[in-house]
Amino acid sequence: MIADPIKAIEATKQLVAAVPLLGGSASEKDYRDALALVDYLIDHDDENPLIDLLAASIADYEDNSKRFAEFNKSVDEMPVGVALLRTLIDQHKLSYSDLKEEIGSKSLVSQILSGQRSLTISHIKALSHRFGVKPQWFL
Repeated sequence: MIADPIKAIEATKQLVAAVPLLGGSASEKDYRDALALVDYLIDHDDENPLIDLLAASIADYEDNSKRFAEFNKSVDEMPVGVALLRTLIDQHKLSYSDLKEEIGSKSLVSQILSGQRSLTISHIKALSHRFGVKPQWFL
């Protein structure tokens, strides 16, 4: 048992008062404040255990907020290969034309990312070679 449960309870109350999202607040302001606090902690004290607590509360807010419902639905419906390709494009700061060798025209890349067309086996092989990832990650 905690040596001083009264002290722990008081500290918890103070923490929730300072960061209401940790107490289950559904306020967008509290959500944004929590995001800003995570950024601050990562820059100034990246080993602070508060980061993990905030990350869990932020994830819960994003999973349950009406504001994110449409986004979450589109992510759930997105094929894994398309989600991976979007992430790789973002991480490598690529334009659609940068994928000409692997996929083809910008319009074809756009059609794949919008779900109008699917990645072919040759696309997957070329993309996995370019980015050094396993081909099955696109399936």
